[in-house]
Amino acid sequence: MSNTSDAQLFEDHFRVTEVDQSKYDRVARIKCTSGDGATQMELDINTELFPCQVGENLHVVLATTLSLDGSKDDERGWRDVAKAGGGEATLADMFDYVCHGKIYKFEDDEKAEQLNVYTSFGGLLMALFGPYKKLTSLRVDYVYLLVKK
Repeated sequence: MSNTSDAQLFEDHFRVTEVDQSKYDRVARIKCTSGDGATQMELDINTELFPCQVGENLHVVLATTLSLDGSKDDERGWRDVAKAGGGEATLADMFDYVCHGKIYKFEDDEKAEQLNVYTSFGGLLMALFGPYKKLTSLRVDYVYLLVKK
């Protein structure tokens, strides 16, 4: 059996540098920079569920499963795991904002030695721009986005 660290493909701390809520009432596009400055993130976020302000710090994880032991979701959908109610704890219990989505595009920027990764969470988009060594593990189809302040 695998462990949760195998299921976590990406983890970093970001500082919110910009919040643009000009297009939608309840959705903002936030721009963030990682603590080491090597990775940038743009994320569409539901501001009713998870309001963000410039200067806030976010802990962001991308994982292949919500199971704490890193095991697969056993053909259950991610909503089914949550509906089990009162059952086993999941990775989602430790975060404030959780989405499930599909990584749909990779762009290699060989000149900058950077990888750009694009993900859709049911229409809310995320783009990560950073070094190969930090983002290469994201070459999977589906991921969970977990965020907390």
